[in-house]
Amino acid sequence: MSSATADAWSEGENLFTRLRLRFRSWRRTRPFWAGLLAMIAGVPIMYLPYAHLSLGGMTVAMSTTAGAGSLIIGILLMVLGLTAWYQPAVRVFAGVATTLLTLVSIPVSNLAGFGLALIPGLVGGGLMVSWAPLKERAATDLPAAGDGTADEAAGTEGAAHAADGSATEVVLAVAEQADAEPVQGPRHAAPAARTDIPAQAGEPEEAR
Repeated sequence: MSSATADAWSEGENLFTRLRLRFRSWRRTRPFWAGLLAMIAGVPIMYLPYAHLSLGGMTVAMSTTAGAGSLIIGILLMVLGLTAWYQPAVRVFAGVATTLLTLVSIPVSNLAGFGLALIPGLVGGGLMVSWAPLKERAATDLPAAGDGTADEAAGTEGAAHAADGSATEVVLAVAEQADAEPVQGPRHAAPAARTDIPAQAGEPEEAR
């Protein structure tokens, strides 16, 4: 009960297949089954009050004073079913009207055609109200070949790579400069050996 895009078919298929696929595409774009059930519900409501049934040798006529109302309700149900087919935009109104007419036919038209129209009418009205067309498929976000968007994306990516390369070169240059500079700090010279210390008496000559 949802719409879909039309199916494509090749030119080599036969006429029956092409008509079947065309009908299926048409059916998917409208509440087809809801309209069909509404028209089915209108048939017993419209027919039974004027029917003459034969039970053995006895003819039973069910014509009542409400026969005109039954005829109107049956015709309206069939019209609402066709409206759902060819005017899907008013499907909510058609569904509500179908449901109300089916309920009205219970006291007016012999219990909704002896119950034969009750279930199809209620189900068809509910399907009309709940049916909704399928949303169109969204286009892909990927840019097409030769599109300006692709060129802009490529340019942006190249600029980002260039910026990363420049930052890396700056870091390397700073590190090399830091390695080349001498370490600044206080310089402590080693104390020189003193030679002016007088020798002590009795000290061996090697210790001087």
